[in-house]
Amino acid sequence: MESKLSVTIPQERVGVLVGEKGEVKRRVEGAFKVTLNIDSETGIAEIAQQSQEGDAFSLLKARDVVTAIGRGFSPQRAFAIRDEDAILDVIDLREIFGRNDSDIARVKGRVIGREGKTRNMLEELTKTNVSVYGYTISIIGDYESTSIAREAIMMLIEGRQHATIYKFLRRQRRKEKVRKITELWEPPKR
Repeated sequence: MESKLSVTIPQERVGVLVGEKGEVKRRVEGAFKVTLNIDSETGIAEIAQQSQEGDAFSLLKARDVVTAIGRGFSPQRAFAIRDEDAILDVIDLREIFGRNDSDIARVKGRVIGREGKTRNMLEELTKTNVSVYGYTISIIGDYESTSIAREAIMMLIEGRQHATIYKFLRRQRRKEKVRKITELWEPPKR
């Protein structure tokens, strides 16, 4: 029984998904043992398992890579999802603001910041990749880092000051460092 998933991506991102001479498409197919069929007119990418070679986890990871490319990530950044611990989290601003384009544009500007400063700080302090594209804000990283980045983005959406967000992110980073150090120095259990 063949498993299939389909993803709709913006038409202007179809070329990025296919890549030069089909390079990105072949890379997705090879990495996840799937077949990728892309309709350039509708933007629908159909992902199917290649016989018994692939598994459901690979199929879902391939879907996430295709979605990430469709949400504005470069193929190199999207392939970070191959890591077993990496996830893709997409915040759909239409679910929060409806079709109010001015609110969506304002929030996108707050998340990006002047000359990309806010997005760069988010990425640096959470060790994630963030893409602001269309009506979505997408995050790639491990579960914990992605959760922290999402919380910071939601604070920005709510209108909190950037300084408050930076303070929150630095505090979370310190907590993570302390947690890692205590794990390293914990005496062995008897």
